[in-house]
Amino acid sequence: MSIALAYTATGQVSELEQLIQGCVRNERSAQEKLYHLFYPKMMAMVRRYIDHEMQAEEVMNNGYLRAFQKIGQYNFQGSFEGWLRKIIFHAVSDYVKQNNRYAEKVVLIEKDEVVQKDHADKLYYDQLLQLVQGLPEATRAVFNMYVMEGFTHKEIGNLLGISEGTSKWHLSEGRRQLKEKIEKLSLHLKA
Repeated sequence: MSIALAYTATGQVSELEQLIQGCVRNERSAQEKLYHLFYPKMMAMVRRYIDHEMQAEEVMNNGYLRAFQKIGQYNFQGSFEGWLRKIIFHAVSDYVKQNNRYAEKVVLIEKDEVVQKDHADKLYYDQLLQLVQGLPEATRAVFNMYVMEGFTHKEIGNLLGISEGTSKWHLSEGRRQLKEKIEKLSLHLKA
């Protein structure tokens, strides 16, 4: 379902703007509609970082709670979806930071090896996502933030409370583990 972000061509307020204004007034029905409208996209983002459904749901709900508390600050400049995504991502970041068991790990940086292109090309998106979700929690978080969200190592370090070197190590480790998993999986794929 696509909803316009501002006024329609006739000058009327869009459905999304009406929902946002309802949320500002703390109307439960508007909050519920807004929640369901963006749920699929936001949950897909959360699940890239958190593979356990109950934990992902909890983080998602915490993110929406923050969004509803701050929705009066949204000024209809830019995409509402982007604004919401940023708030929910911060909830994910806080969760990862609180559950990061590897923050004090010794940092080792290794040269990444390239996975043979034909192995990776044979994977479906769902298979690749499943392999990424199989990474250790901290490594998966850094990998997703760097590869999927486009954060720099400095930004990742600030968000997760780790050093840039640790972020680089997790990315390298994630790539190494994925390379091994893809190569093992490719043995079962037909050429």
